[in-house]
Formats: sequence, structure tokens, C-alpha cells
Amino acid sequence: MSEELISVGALASQFGKRKQTVFKVLRRLRIEPRKLRSSDRRGQLVSYVTAEESRRVAAELRSTDLASTSGGENAAPPGRFKGGFTVTVPERLRSLRCSAPFTKVVRTWPCKMLWERTAIDCVTEGCKQLHTEVFRTQSIEPVLQRCEQFFNLMPKVNEPDR
Repeated sequence: MSEELISVGALASQFGKRKQTVFKVLRRLRIEPRKLRSSDRRGQLVSYVTAEESRRVAAELRSTDLASTSGGENAAPPGRFKGGFTVTVPERLRSLRCSAPFTKVVRTWPCKMLWERTAIDCVTEGCKQLHTEVFRTQSIEPVLQRCEQFFNLMPKVNEPDR
């Protein structure tokens, strides 16, 4: 074989990342890894990339690390936030821990469920929508200011006893 191949696992180890992280980068870069049986792994299929593809992945991983304000996989992506309605914040936070283990509550406001869509549309103006209620912004401060303005205009809602 004339091409030098590097396993995704080796690439992940080299950068101190999980294989899942490297696979996400591969998808983002539209790189399709080759799957070959490995004698080192008792004939299991192992994903490989070429040396050139591994350099592209390495560059992307380095740029992602530099862009991260807290440096590492154990942090929420900078500028990403979720807006939405819940009856019990601790229970909702617990349900989000599987998909977003480093989620933290920044602020809550008492709200009627009927206002949810309007509130989200109002406070996320200028933000990039990533999913149904997940957005990215350059700074969370303007979003929090819009939340304050929105909820100051709305009738006061009694918070339930916790």
C-alpha cells in the first residue's frame, strides 16, 4: 500500500482527544475514513485516514483548542446556550446532562408557557440557531440584557414554591 494510513484512535491519542471528537471533526471536514481489519485488534474493523487527512484534522483540532476559552473537551462550547420553558429547573438540567454534561444555569425568569416561543424569538435576535432551542452568540451578555427587557415588559408571574 503506497499511502501511509493513521488510525483514528492513534490520532485521538496524539491530541489527547476522544475518538468521538476526531470522528466529529472528520465529518465536519467531509473526510470519509477507510475501515480495514487490523491484526493488532484481532481482526476488528479500524478506521484510518491518510497522512494528508490527518494533517487537516490536526490543524482543525489545534484551531478548535485555540478558539476555546477554557481549553479542553470538558467545557461547554463558547457562546452556545439553550433557551426554553420548564416547570422544574433541576429536573430539566438533569435531563440535559446526557447530551450536554457541562451545562450550567446562567439565569432563570418566571414565565408562562404560552410566552415561550415569543420569548425565545425576542431574546435570540442576531444569534445563530443550531437546534430547536439551542443557539450560538458572540457574547451571552446582550442575550441576558434582552431577557431582562422582555420579562420586565411582561406581567409578573408568581414563581412556584420549590
